[in-house]
Amino acid sequence: MAAFETKEYRNIFAEIGKSQEEIDKKIKDAVNVFFFGSEEERIYHPAGEDMGYLEDTGNHDARTEGMSYGMMMCVQLNMKEEFDRIWKWSKTYMFMDNGWGEGYFAWSCALNGDRNANGPAPDGEEFYAMALFFASHRWGDGEGIFNYSQEARNILSACIHKGEEGRIGHPMWNRENKQILFVPGSPFTDPSYHLPHFYELFALWANEEDREFWKEAAQASREYLAKACHPVTGMNPEYGNFDGSPMSEELPWGGKHDKFYSDAYRTAANIGLDALWFGKDAGHYAAPVRLMKFLRTDLEAARCVYEVDGTPVEMTVLHPLGLLATTAQGALAAEKGSADWEVAKQWVEWFWNQPLREGDRRYYDNCLYMFAILALSGNYRIYE
Repeated sequence: MAAFETKEYRNIFAEIGKSQEEIDKKIKDAVNVFFFGSEEERIYHPAGEDMGYLEDTGNHDARTEGMSYGMMMCVQLNMKEEFDRIWKWSKTYMFMDNGWGEGYFAWSCALNGDRNANGPAPDGEEFYAMALFFASHRWGDGEGIFNYSQEARNILSACIHKGEEGRIGHPMWNRENKQILFVPGSPFTDPSYHLPHFYELFALWANEEDREFWKEAAQASREYLAKACHPVTGMNPEYGNFDGSPMSEELPWGGKHDKFYSDAYRTAANIGLDALWFGKDAGHYAAPVRLMKFLRTDLEAARCVYEVDGTPVEMTVLHPLGLLATTAQGALAAEKGSADWEVAKQWVEWFWNQPLREGDRRYYDNCLYMFAILALSGNYRIYE
């Protein structure tokens, strides 16, 4: 039975022989660097008396991806002050209350709050909504923007109902096939945006009239991931067609995204968390272990970029720690003592021995590192 029923969360670090004292120190040290380290280390920054943001250190902006990730980390770590600061910054500067983007969040802002874009990125909205529901259940609802559960329901309502009954704009999910879109109105998806374990919970806590949609979306995403992850390599593309094939069209904002590259790494981690929380395998739970076996070693993983069938591509791996962290988190889909357990254990050990990334490119890698630390220690939990 999965954690949603048992309320028990695997501690894979303990399963590979780490002591609880070592694990607690690992988490504490990572939190101290990520949230409170020096300006050359930290990702989170307080802003004024009651706000804060996470900086994409490679692009020097704040993104809904990182902001919503930060809120999820904070609710898991019981860091309410930082959660509320990030949420208030998001609502103050990123939230769009009129026009085509009404109800969504601008995906990128300058660090002073000026908008760099007037469009959203759906992975931000789904993480915002899930983090807000958990905050409501862990800390209770407050007033105004801190009425967490109402804010979450409002986000999800916009995500699936924009474009209906006079609401301008486009939904973030395809209402026919129930798949999340790369951006509202786009004819393709991003496999790493598919979070069926979130949708299972949205089906319990969203507005009542939307709950059946989210239940169907959870099943649709599991079936999609089974098709999108290659049957030999376990790899998936950054962007995909609705049938699971790589989306190979040249895009106006920058090339093709049909390879196993930066965005795509998150899928293995997401599958691992789905296995931990719900255990509803649609054929996708084997993909992370296929990936581990194909990459063979942590050094091999960072050697080059790949087509999803495993053909090497001479491109630089921008986020080697992110790739290692997400692949290791995929170990949650491997049963202890199974035939796949030995290879899964090895990847977790490799990850355990890695420090947080330093330098300008540390943002994405260290966000994925933090999630893997929480998930593999049994501290990425459902709050009801």
